[in-house]
Amino acid sequence: MNSISVVVITLNEARNLPRCLASVAGIADEIVVLDSFSTDETVAQAKAAGARMVQQSFAGYVAQKNDAVALASHPWVLSLDADEALSEELKTALLQFKNSTPQHNAYRFSRLTNYCGTWIKHCGWYPDKKVRLFRKDAGAWIGENLHEAWELTGTSGSYGTLNGDLLHYSYYTLSEHIRQFNTFTDIAARTAVANGKNCSILKVWLAPKWRFFQDYILKLGILDGYAGYLVCKFSAVAAQLKYAKIRQYARQSRNA
Repeated sequence: MNSISVVVITLNEARNLPRCLASVAGIADEIVVLDSFSTDETVAQAKAAGARMVQQSFAGYVAQKNDAVALASHPWVLSLDADEALSEELKTALLQFKNSTPQHNAYRFSRLTNYCGTWIKHCGWYPDKKVRLFRKDAGAWIGENLHEAWELTGTSGSYGTLNGDLLHYSYYTLSEHIRQFNTFTDIAARTAVANGKNCSILKVWLAPKWRFFQDYILKLGILDGYAGYLVCKFSAVAAQLKYAKIRQYARQSRNA
C-alpha cells in the first residue's frame, strides 16, 4: 500500500479547513498542517482532526510549501490548500492509487472552482490541471509567489493524471475577490519590477481588453452566466491593475 501524507499550509483558515480535512478522511495516513500563527480557530480545528501542527512565520508560498513537504513522514505527499477539498470521484481514484503500483512519480488533478456559490466550468478556470500528489523526493515547489508549481527534478520519472475534481472554494463574496486581486497584483507587480520588468502604456490599455475577450469569448466564459461574466470582467481589471502597478513601481524604482 502507498501511504500518503496530506500537507496543508494555513493562515486563519477556520472557514475552510474543516471541509478540507474532512475530505481526506480514509485517504490520509498522516495530516501535517504548517501554520503561520493563525489567530482564529485554525489550530484547534487542525488538532481536532488529528493533524500534526507545526507553526512558523510565513516564508512565501514556494518556501512554505516546500517546508510543509519536508515535514511529511511518508514518501507520497498530497499537497492541498485549505480552501480545497476532494470530490467523491477523486477520493475513489486516490483510494485506488493507494492499492496500486504507481506508474508515475507525480499526478495531476483537474481543479473545479466555486465562485460566490457557482461552479465555474469555463473562463479558462477549468480544468486547471494541478500537480498535487507526488513522491516527496522526486521534485520540489518552484516559481514565483502566486505562481508556484510542483515540478519533477531532472529525469525523476513522469506525470500521470487521476480522475475526479479537486474542489476549490475561492471567493464567497465579490468584495473578497476585489480585495484579493488588489493584494495579489501588488505582489506580482513588485516581483516583476524586482526582476527588472516594466511595461508600456499601450499594454496597460490593451491587456485588459484582450484578457476579457479571451476569457469570455474564446474560453467560453459566457456559458457560465452572470458569474462567468464577473470572473472574466474582474480578471481583466486585475490584468490592467497589475500592469499599471508595474509601470508605477518601475518609475519609483528609477527615481529612488
